[in-house]
Amino acid sequence: MHSFSIQSAAWAACCLLAGTAYAADPAPVAQLSWTSLGVPHIQASDDHGLGEGIGYAYARDNLCLLEDEVLTASGERARYQGRAGTSSSGLDNLTSDIFFQWLNGPEAVQAFWRAQPPAMQQRIAGYVAGVNRYLAQTPTAQQPEQCRNAGWLRPLANDDVIRLVRRMLVEGGVGRFAKALVAAAPPGAAGPQAANPQAAAQALAQLQTFANTRGSNAIAVGGARSDNGKGLLLGNPHFPWTGGLRFYQMHLTIPGQLDVMGAALPGLPLVNIGFNQHLAWTHTVDQSSHFTLHRLTLTDAGKAYLVDGQPQALRKQTLSVRVREADGRLVTVNHDVYRSRFGPLVTLPGLMPWDASHAYALQDANLGNDRILAQWDAINRASSVRQLQQAVADHQGIPWVNTLAVDDTGQSLYMNASVVPNIPLAQLAQCADPALVKAGLPGLDGSRSACDWQNDGGAQQPGIVAARHLPQLLRNDVLQNSNDSAWMTQPSAPLVGFSPLISRSDRPLGLRARFALDQLQRLGDRPVTPAFLQGLVTGNRVYLADLVLDDVLAFCKARGDATTASACAGLIAWDRRAQLDSGVGMLYFQLTLAGLQTGQDWRVPFSPTDPVHTPAGIAWQNPDVAARLKQALATASAQVAKAGVAAETRWGQLQGVQRGSQRIAIPGGDGKLGVYDAMTTRRHGLQFEVDGGSSYIQLVGFGPDGPVARGLLAFSQSSNPASPHFKDQTLLFSAQQWQPLPFTPAQIAADGEHEVLQLR
Repeated sequence: MHSFSIQSAAWAACCLLAGTAYAADPAPVAQLSWTSLGVPHIQASDDHGLGEGIGYAYARDNLCLLEDEVLTASGERARYQGRAGTSSSGLDNLTSDIFFQWLNGPEAVQAFWRAQPPAMQQRIAGYVAGVNRYLAQTPTAQQPEQCRNAGWLRPLANDDVIRLVRRMLVEGGVGRFAKALVAAAPPGAAGPQAANPQAAAQALAQLQTFANTRGSNAIAVGGARSDNGKGLLLGNPHFPWTGGLRFYQMHLTIPGQLDVMGAALPGLPLVNIGFNQHLAWTHTVDQSSHFTLHRLTLTDAGKAYLVDGQPQALRKQTLSVRVREADGRLVTVNHDVYRSRFGPLVTLPGLMPWDASHAYALQDANLGNDRILAQWDAINRASSVRQLQQAVADHQGIPWVNTLAVDDTGQSLYMNASVVPNIPLAQLAQCADPALVKAGLPGLDGSRSACDWQNDGGAQQPGIVAARHLPQLLRNDVLQNSNDSAWMTQPSAPLVGFSPLISRSDRPLGLRARFALDQLQRLGDRPVTPAFLQGLVTGNRVYLADLVLDDVLAFCKARGDATTASACAGLIAWDRRAQLDSGVGMLYFQLTLAGLQTGQDWRVPFSPTDPVHTPAGIAWQNPDVAARLKQALATASAQVAKAGVAAETRWGQLQGVQRGSQRIAIPGGDGKLGVYDAMTTRRHGLQFEVDGGSSYIQLVGFGPDGPVARGLLAFSQSSNPASPHFKDQTLLFSAQQWQPLPFTPAQIAADGEHEVLQLR
């Protein structure tokens, strides 16, 4: 780690790059101080200067990532990278460009900019200036190798930041339907399409990718249960390790106005999850619906749709995308997108066809949310959970996540106060589309205005539910969420009676939530300590094994044979964890459970009166279940044998991430197995390459001098392989060594050597 002081070479170099002599230097617009793991502490006297410091620091660590995401959000991937290739969200370049040209049209971007408070406009402009300063000061030879000659590095504009924000806004809504929007086209003379269950299942599985790759755990402990009477918070978001949702750590200060530390998503000049002197908060992806689908009844040969018996014309928008062909030629591809009064038309094979009689439109509540940046800025500045709660009610800018928070007075808070369409229960009963509801989608009858979203007094946007009508708990004990509905946030105070678009209390909890609640119940009345919360993550318990493995082993003992022998042996020897040194039983367990229909095979079915402990077990004495279990064990045995995985193989040899030439073993496992340290992976045979999961981890308590925080950014600060901060925290995450997050001047000083840079 290089060390510099304000009087040293780095500072002098900055002055020279600014093109002015030392004696004539104006006051710095921002001062950046990096602590040992590459975390910038940025101080400025105003929002523009703070934004400039953020942009400069971020570009230094993640220039290629940022510019690539700007290319995506601008709808210009195919122009510079051709048809081949995909965006970080997995869309092919042409589909991605069509979608983002539709989403981020000039009128929408300018309207969003005009809606921002002047201080936030200054923050954005400063961010852009900081990125551009870094780009201008960095010769091509010193730019990251992966993009220095790519041809698409360019100075940013304010609109680029807005496009990135709008991209993030719709992740819980129309962003999940990008392919469905681009695929929507009139059927011509074709008749009604026959139902296709297999195609429908595939389409629904693709939509579910959002929930599978964007999750989180959070536990907010109030003073009645903490070990010192103050708040204690565990934030453990599970987000992608690459692309537009890759967190970045930073500490932001405007003296007398703002002092906040945490993590932000690319392009956002503020903290999304973090803490300040008195408050700590985190988010978990919620289960609420942030969009609705409307079944349209078509007329006039499919050119219009009926509302209360009256025709309304479908509107066609032709988008033009520039595409670089393989021979280098630039061609223009035109594509038509169709829109109803609800929003764009979308199609899903086998489930939502566009035929001569019907089509489907999507209405996304967050397309009207221009309050998101002001919302998080208000959270950054809040000094108590009550202030945070009021800030959310005043803005309603949180797009698709729950909020859990604590403060130094010992209050704990849960809010599911995101942007949710307002469809009262009675209206929903009359308007729900049965086929879509059966498929788990929020579908409505689009032919009746009586089924439109309703205004709610006090809501900050027409057609959404007011914050006071959304699930909230303000307490001084323990609150938790792991991406379930609001129902069991605190079992002693169940949140019930809400529309299913908001929260449900009739479905089994996810296994991560059940694990946390089970462990908290076992703790009894003893204080919840930082060590206990950290152990939930680093212990890497596979909670599903606690529920079913005894039954699997009983089956092995009673009915196992040569085809199941290796799987059974591996499971017997396994420690029921996903630690680096856990045995091959973790692999056998994952493969075996993938071959079962757990929803049908439970020995103890789900009971709404005992959601923490049910469902449980495997009914292996049932002949049908026994047959499926035997086949699953035999298949797992054959797969492992074919791949040549030895019996002494450890989990850390199977799951990891590549960092340059180094393979780093990663603990944790599939969250669907009840692993709190949830990881998402791409399989290559029986090797698991981590591409998401535990990301920015913070464990925040409060002492006499303010926050005391520990944690990690699992994938490290920089996406540049040449950076010293490309893998340093990833190695610490592998070893499960959470580090202090220095916030106070004393904590920063105790961190040791650090680099200081003044932007003039």
